[in-house]
Amino acid sequence: MTVNAHASSTDDSLRPTVPLSVRRARWAVSLVFFLNGASFCAILPRYPELVESIGLSNTAFGLAVGIGPLGGLLAGLFAARLMSRFGSARVSVLFQVIASTSHLAIYISGSWLWLTCSLLLAMAADAITDISMNSHGMRVERRYRRSIMNSYHGWWSLGAVVGGLLGAACAQLGLPLWIQGIVGLFLFGALAAGSLRFMLPGHDSTERAPVGAVGAASSAAEVPTAAPTGFRLAGMSLRALGLVTALGMVLVFAGSTEDAGSTWGALFMKDTFAATPFLAGMAFVALQGAQTIGRFTGDAVVDRLGDRATARLGGVVAATGMSIALLFPSPATALFGFAAAGWGVATLFPAAYRAADDLPGVPHGVGITVVGWFARLGFFITPPVIGALADALTLRYALWMVPMYAVGILVFSGVLSTRSAKAGS
Repeated sequence: MTVNAHASSTDDSLRPTVPLSVRRARWAVSLVFFLNGASFCAILPRYPELVESIGLSNTAFGLAVGIGPLGGLLAGLFAARLMSRFGSARVSVLFQVIASTSHLAIYISGSWLWLTCSLLLAMAADAITDISMNSHGMRVERRYRRSIMNSYHGWWSLGAVVGGLLGAACAQLGLPLWIQGIVGLFLFGALAAGSLRFMLPGHDSTERAPVGAVGAASSAAEVPTAAPTGFRLAGMSLRALGLVTALGMVLVFAGSTEDAGSTWGALFMKDTFAATPFLAGMAFVALQGAQTIGRFTGDAVVDRLGDRATARLGGVVAATGMSIALLFPSPATALFGFAAAGWGVATLFPAAYRAADDLPGVPHGVGITVVGWFARLGFFITPPVIGALADALTLRYALWMVPMYAVGILVFSGVLSTRSAKAGS
């Protein structure tokens, strides 16, 4: 322990000075992450009102929320092409503005079809924003020459908490949905547009270097460069495609865990404990609040333990916390369970995106695109499944899927690196 602490101190003293333009770019990317989390998550505490106003069953609502990610699955396939033509900075900002516009349509939904189409558009814009802002974040991380990806996702989680709190407060105050939607459009859209001028100029491949040259880079599964011969799909060998697929499966289960809090947290609190609108919204806030802490501290944890051990520790925490919440249901244990789930999956998205972007034999932008596509596959599949289980049983029993997601994380986490970022320097 003493040797590691000394090495960490030495590494800190040897870090090169980061230019002001790069620091500004980091804050600009962080702002887009924050807005991406806040703009959509402000809607989530209002879901019970939408369900009641439209008159939806759990199955119908889960189907609408599950169909929404189809937009992301389709749109995400074009993210690499858009970034290649326009650059990750422009793409991330433009589609964040489009996402904020589509969120207004969700607020004013008057039917199941309207809600579903609005979610389709919102998820399509979000998928492209997600992939492109992560890609630009990797550019900035390479300039820093150390891990900062977890902090980006920490800003997303902080935005989600802020959005969730705003949505819960607006629900408690009875603010009309359409007013919240219009304010969100102008506020979040204007801030996103203003961030563009501070992002990095030049082509997205400018900072790319061999994996070992960047202290933050941890190669997934630590494999050599794939052979150029043999069958290839999207520029990848079968071996590289298998590794990217495994990384994607990590995010299928991580995303499904997050969805349990975002889609069903407020409804679970309301249906199980007759919670007030504000308390119901705290389920999502608990998950995202714990995830925020996990992400802002995640770079230091991953530097010490490596991505694989961190993922497995998180999976155990998520499964244990949600099991306690469902075995001994009360508002307090429910909030604890959602918080444990959020902390448990905190580092998985940054870890998978980084590994996919640095994987040998995978063209620039393709790894992140494919892994992000898999994440949305989880968002597509799980809401209808939990909705159907909730109608057949109860939402409490349906949420036993969350500990099962943790098992999936433990199974597929083997593809993540065993090395710490410092050890891989």
